[in-house]
Amino acid sequence: MTSLFDSVTFGKIPLANRLVMAPMTRNRAKACGGATELMARYYAQRASAGLIITEGVQPSQVGQGFLNTPGLHHPEQVASWRAVTDAVHAEGGRIVAQLMHAGRIGHPSLYDSAHTSVAPSPVAATGQCFTPGGMQDYPVPHELTADEIAATVADFAAAARNAVEAGFDGVQIHAGNGFLLHQFLAENTNHRTDAYGGSLANRIRFTVEVTEAVVAAIGNERTSVRISPGNTYNDIAEGDTEALYAALVPALPELAFLEVCEIVARPVTRAVRDLWRGSLVVNPHATPDSFPATAKTAQEVLDEGLADAVSLGALFLANPDLPARIAADGPLNAADESTFYGGDHRGYTDYPALDR
Repeated sequence: MTSLFDSVTFGKIPLANRLVMAPMTRNRAKACGGATELMARYYAQRASAGLIITEGVQPSQVGQGFLNTPGLHHPEQVASWRAVTDAVHAEGGRIVAQLMHAGRIGHPSLYDSAHTSVAPSPVAATGQCFTPGGMQDYPVPHELTADEIAATVADFAAAARNAVEAGFDGVQIHAGNGFLLHQFLAENTNHRTDAYGGSLANRIRFTVEVTEAVVAAIGNERTSVRISPGNTYNDIAEGDTEALYAALVPALPELAFLEVCEIVARPVTRAVRDLWRGSLVVNPHATPDSFPATAKTAQEVLDEGLADAVSLGALFLANPDLPARIAADGPLNAADESTFYGGDHRGYTDYPALDR
């Protein structure tokens, strides 16, 4: 029986255990998109994870969707991440950068560039965005032209090369949670009539092209993708979820691993497992009596043969030494939701380890 503490290798990335730290936006980066010493401390504290997947990192300025999120598109940003990767590696950890283009999620008032958000189609997201001026409606995004789509694909590839230069062990392409790639996949946000819209083959085209470009840039053994089938976050309605992922998953190139962020649809996750012959990581959904997802939930995913490793978010956020706590069946810190997004060290690097 596979244990959470068994080692495994994904592509060229060796994991000391099968507990993966899931990507979580924390909004502690510099306004310019650079990583900070505080971020280096945060990630290094959690280096006992088999693998750390960072918060979403914008591959271009226009890809930014939130205040104080980091980038990998400028030399100063690349240099700033080196302190993070060095700190994680010094503790024996492995870390990959999640490349996340927010697409239509964002607002011009968030950035010095005052850029207009982009999307497959000019369809505004329902809801509001937190801005320096308070909550504001999401604006109608600019519809990407064919040339701009090609440039965005190139941005992802360039950011992946920058990630390797910054010392990351690889990258993850975010194709879920209602951000740009997911917007191309979903029927309610993709109204295009060209080669990137309409049929399933066309709607998956952008995600496949981005993935192929990143693979060409840094190798399939350092590349991963995150999907979130059935996720309605950020006002997304995919349409036929089962058919969509039945088309997308086999079309992806060979990867170090594929991650499924599970919402509530375990049957869809099982279908992905059947379709994907490579390494699979599952971020399991919580149940009413188990929120957030627990170590027991994680082990059950392995016992079912559903995944090769399990990613956990809130537990790693509040428990920097989570593997040791699970191994010792020790008590768990509770996460302080009021400090999730933005702020200083409080609720970020001050969660105590088990032996403190």
